[in-house]
Amino acid sequence: MGHSAAVWDYRAATEITKDWNGVDKIAIFKPPKAVRGGIPICFPQFGNCGSLEQHGFARNKIWTIDENPPPLSPNDSHAKSYIDLLLKPSEEDLKCWPHSFEFRLRVSLAADGSLALISRIRNVNGKPFSFSFAYHTYLSVSDISEVRIEGLETLDYLDNLCQKERFTEQGDAITFESEVDRVYLSTPNVVAVLDHERKRTYVIRKDGLPDVVVWNPWEKKSKSMVDFGDDEYKQMLCVDGAVIEKPVTLKPGEEWTGRVELSVVASTLCSEQFDVQRGMGF
Repeated sequence: MGHSAAVWDYRAATEITKDWNGVDKIAIFKPPKAVRGGIPICFPQFGNCGSLEQHGFARNKIWTIDENPPPLSPNDSHAKSYIDLLLKPSEEDLKCWPHSFEFRLRVSLAADGSLALISRIRNVNGKPFSFSFAYHTYLSVSDISEVRIEGLETLDYLDNLCQKERFTEQGDAITFESEVDRVYLSTPNVVAVLDHERKRTYVIRKDGLPDVVVWNPWEKKSKSMVDFGDDEYKQMLCVDGAVIEKPVTLKPGEEWTGRVELSVVASTLCSEQFDVQRGMGF
């Protein structure tokens, strides 16, 4: 894959998936403000569960393009284009988070439209460090009241609307009637988001990401966000592969890998064709 520039502004990366991935209509495209939409990378902190800015600093940074990236594996190279982005901490980053790391993000797009993101984070520090992480994935949906998530039923979750209190999901699937902000724990590697009106299903396959964040701000919170339209909650949903409950700890020289693949398949009101519990690898 050819490159025409030596650096990559991750804030602009949302354009890769604009046909099926949500970017808010009044999102602010002005550094250092994070873009609300696309797939922001939350690292080294998710949310406000630490001393850093909301969701950490990686999503606001200028990433370098690797002009000579390692090739795709033979089993993974058919009809795919890809780019490798590199991030290392700046002096300013080290002041607020004093840990040296190398972050390689591979973004690959297949001929069928499926999108894969692979993050590799290496500790090049002289001491261990810990971090949380999420692919904060905004999905475009027809009507949030007509959407359901399958694959997370019966699981425990932390409810961010109740001071992170732990509950167990009781429904056969997750549907939406009000604000939702949850972290589902010990999740399967495949989750499905069914959009009944468009008769399509987002299939989210992941590896190294035990948690799943589900978020929709609903009406009241939408009106309080300056970069979010009052009614945009009706056409969006965030479903994030993440590591939150038990942060990753890397010793010097160790590397962590987290991968997510997103694809769209035709669906009907009945999801019997697709068993989200079966083991589907990469």
